[in-house]
Amino acid sequence: MSDTIRAAGAVLVRGGEVCLVHRPRYDDWALPKGKLDHDEHPLIGAAREVLEETGWTGRARLALPQVSYAFDGHFKTVDYWLMETVGEGGPVQDTDEVDEIAWLSFDEAAARLTYDDERAVLRHVAELPPITSVVVLVRHAHAGERKKWSGNDALRPIDELGEEQAARFAEICGPIGPERLVTATPLRCKQTLEPLAEARGGLPIVVDGAFAEPAEADDAPAKAKLAAQRLLELRDGPGLPAVCSQGKIIPHLLAALRDESDPEPYKTPKGSAWLLTWSGDSLLEPTRL
Repeated sequence: MSDTIRAAGAVLVRGGEVCLVHRPRYDDWALPKGKLDHDEHPLIGAAREVLEETGWTGRARLALPQVSYAFDGHFKTVDYWLMETVGEGGPVQDTDEVDEIAWLSFDEAAARLTYDDERAVLRHVAELPPITSVVVLVRHAHAGERKKWSGNDALRPIDELGEEQAARFAEICGPIGPERLVTATPLRCKQTLEPLAEARGGLPIVVDGAFAEPAEADDAPAKAKLAAQRLLELRDGPGLPAVCSQGKIIPHLLAALRDESDPEPYKTPKGSAWLLTWSGDSLLEPTRL
């Protein structure tokens, strides 16, 4: 079997209804989805496909189980996301691919879906607890090497790679829709959020020392507990927050939020981020973006 085809799609919900699309080429009813463009991030691809195939803008709330199957001599993987509609829908844009959409209850959609694997994804969503809040947490973008910077380390800026990572992060956040931007004190953290601030219409970036690393590495676990509490306060405030922090804080912060003792699973490369989704006070499985 030849190389893998990567695709992405969504369970798009509006109130208690889910959107299915009819594809005349296959005469099937399916979840909106499609192949990724070159190095396109699955979340970006899923949002693009939702808009093209349904006419609706989706806001990502949670990553869903990946589906894999053999297709036309290839191996295909589909990354699915739970998305909610934003605003008013428009006409289907990709009319060659989709000729009809339907908004159905979950039971009706499960009965109409053509494929069992998509029915399993839909069943997974139906069994989820209610989603109440979302936060994006990012580690600052690449900023060279600390030992090669002779000035105040808090003023060390992101480098060329870091600029690319910050721009990429802003693009990935498009389908999530952050409404508040909060950063740790170092300049490189603020610079990581600047492309996102611009993309979101000039959102202000608020500096918050709670998300900055302590001077001593041994103090990181204790500092992270304070950062976790501050993140929960932001979660419960108005607007969806995107928070930029640092590498020594984030693993301990996420472990604290999950009530776990081991921070190792949450080590985060520079410029990468987590999508954090809650149902009430319960943090669901964090998603590495």
